[in-house]
Amino acid sequence: MPKPEKHVFVCVQNRGPGHPRGSCMQSGCGEVFEEFAFEAQQRNLNGKVAFTTTGCLGPCNGPHVLVYPEGVMYGRVSKDDVKAIIEEHLLGGTPVARLQVPPEVW
Repeated sequence: MPKPEKHVFVCVQNRGPGHPRGSCMQSGCGEVFEEFAFEAQQRNLNGKVAFTTTGCLGPCNGPHVLVYPEGVMYGRVSKDDVKAIIEEHLLGGTPVARLQVPPEVW
């Protein structure tokens, strides 16, 4: 497999209901990751972009998505936001400003 141009990490941390920090799992990260996987397959991104689930990325207002090599973190990502991240950032090269976490968070 060739080295991917970009690597997308989707937080799937699960702390359980009622945990004071919350978790991305309770915020719908499963749907977000499944949508990335579906869109990647539809757009034949295998080998160009890697998609990986991960534990906590730090801030807890998720679901969080982290894109490298740029180090861009998105927060409160929904299934409906995935197409914008793929089209605008992964394919177009421009991060989706409305979804980025504030600089003081990341």
